[in-house]
Amino acid sequence: MDLKTVIQAPIKQEFEVFKEYYNAQFNSEIPLLNSTLCSVSSSVGKMMRPMLLLLAAKSCGAVSSVTHAAAASLELLHTASLLHDDVVDESAMRRSLPSLNALYGNRIAILTGDYLFSLSLSNAAKTKNIEIIEQLSQLGCALSSGEIMQLQVQRNGVYDEENYLNIIKGKTASLFASCAFIGALSAGASEAVAAAFRKFGELLGICFQIKDDIFDYYTSDIGKPTGSDMREGKITLPALYVLRTSSEPFVAAINRKLTEGKELGEMEIESLIELSKKEGGVQYALDKIEQLRTQALACLPQAIPDDCRDALVAYLDYVISRVK
Repeated sequence: MDLKTVIQAPIKQEFEVFKEYYNAQFNSEIPLLNSTLCSVSSSVGKMMRPMLLLLAAKSCGAVSSVTHAAAASLELLHTASLLHDDVVDESAMRRSLPSLNALYGNRIAILTGDYLFSLSLSNAAKTKNIEIIEQLSQLGCALSSGEIMQLQVQRNGVYDEENYLNIIKGKTASLFASCAFIGALSAGASEAVAAAFRKFGELLGICFQIKDDIFDYYTSDIGKPTGSDMREGKITLPALYVLRTSSEPFVAAINRKLTEGKELGEMEIESLIELSKKEGGVQYALDKIEQLRTQALACLPQAIPDDCRDALVAYLDYVISRVK
């Protein structure tokens, strides 16, 4: 079986029920809002995060209506944050389709994002579980804090691996950590087991983002040109490695420019990309992913069903081996 089949095997029926529940959220009696919601729902991705939440719940007991409401709340929160991110980043594309702000303008995109945030709160309330509601609230803070931290790093010119990982923990890993943690809570897991799932999700999320960053050094298949991260002022792990270790003369000049908060030119970006591949920056990032994978697997509790364990391992391996 391929990895996707293994991932979905323990939750096949539960995932179908969830998709029906989630899709029902995207309806409004207001024609313009209904139109924007249709645009958002048509660009829904693989729903990997809800799948992780369902898998964590199934690992700890059973998927319930609380699980579905929690998964919908988290996915709506995530989707709303993406709409706002596209406005902030002035992005014209999202998953190879025109972004909502490109189609309807910034005001409508922001208001649609606000509407989805409200739907997220409504679904959180349906769980009637204060721990889940609290975790979802903390997730909203983490997502915003991660974005602001990234802007602060760019403004102050403090580019290092510690800041890079802290940004990832806020912007990306917090989502996966919350999925695993909330899924376990929804099935009545103990505090220790839920905490173990949260750590598994966090490490998985860091792997996800590092792998995503590596794509920027090679391909435009995911809808953005090679080097787009650096053009946006984001210096990711492969480049951070060579900026720290390389003896190439132009590296000192790039480091100085970044420290002064200046933007890199096209030639500097292209040179840094090539150097990252040539002098081991990309390999360093791949090695980091393997280290994190080992740590993540060690977090999985022993007493979970074999099919759920296989699915979680497959999920982790899918994140690491994906090509886009």
